[in-house]
Amino acid sequence: MGTGTMAKMIGRSGTPTHIPEPKLARFLFADTRLSWLWLIVRVYVGWQWLSAAIDKIQGPGWIGPGAGSALQGFVEGSIKGSLGTHAEVQGWYATLLKDMVLPHVGVWTYVVTFGELACGLGLILGLFTGIAAFAGAFMNMNYMMAGTVSINPILLFLELLLILAWRVAGYIGLDFVALPFLGTPWSRGRLPEAPAPDHAPQPV
Repeated sequence: MGTGTMAKMIGRSGTPTHIPEPKLARFLFADTRLSWLWLIVRVYVGWQWLSAAIDKIQGPGWIGPGAGSALQGFVEGSIKGSLGTHAEVQGWYATLLKDMVLPHVGVWTYVVTFGELACGLGLILGLFTGIAAFAGAFMNMNYMMAGTVSINPILLFLELLLILAWRVAGYIGLDFVALPFLGTPWSRGRLPEAPAPDHAPQPV
């Protein structure tokens, strides 16, 4: 990269130059007029997570007596999927499941169940939508790495879009109240701010 290119990227003050978003990106991911679209997307994704959590709560082997047996069977199947020439599960991930999940499967079954529940409620209610979408994407990624495809790729794709649209995805939802209170993105916010440092010259 030549010095001329670097000069264009860095302002005269030595700070990086801000590159504005394209108009299409601003319209899709930062315009409240499209909040109805993200409402549909997030409710669909949220319902998938909520229904999955309800099935685990009501089903055997997850919560209550025998908790952990269902997850243990799933993890053991994933570990077996790492064997063979054309393995479905990568070896490092199978080792992670064997060393980190199997010894504490009773704890992880609650983490998975109530993680799905929290993700689903967050997306449906539109509360901290970007964080909920990131948590959902993380879970989808782990399910796929464990060898389960199902609806995970579709949900992962939609969640990535919700992460990009976090500023307006929960506009028709509780983020309309929560995000402005924290100071982003529709108003300055009500939380106290730290006083600005005094740069006035000090007397010698």
